Amino acid sequence: MDDNSRPIFLQLAERLENDIISGLTPEESQIPSINELASFHRINPATALKAVNLLVDEGVLYKKRGIGMFVSPGARGLLTKRHNQNFRDEYVEPLKLEARKLGISIDQIIQMLGKDNA
Repeated sequence: MDDNSRPIFLQLAERLENDIISGLTPEESQIPSINELASFHRINPATALKAVNLLVDEGVLYKKRGIGMFVSPGARGLLTKRHNQNFRDEYVEPLKLEARKLGISIDQIIQMLGKDNA
C-alpha cells in the first residue's frame, strides 16, 4: 500500500470503495478472496480480512456462504453519498472559510474554478 501514515486495512478498504464508485467493481459482482487480496497487495491475510469486514459492517459488501464476498446492491450510491459529504467537509467548507476571510465572493470562486490554467 502507499500511505505509511494510515493503517493498511483502511487503505485497502478505500481502494475497494474506489473500485465500486468508479464502476470497476459493479454492484452484485464478486470481489477477490481474502487470500487473493492479501497476495496481490503483499499484505497479511488478517489485514485483508479486516478491510473486508469493515466494508461488510458498513453494508458495502455481503457474504454468500461458500461462494465469497459480493458488492451489495446500493453500495455505489451509499459510498458516493459518503464520499461527497467527506469532500464537502474536507475541501469545500475550508475553501469557503478561507474565501470569507479574504473577502472573496462565491461568484469569484466559481470564476476561479472555471479558469483554464493552460
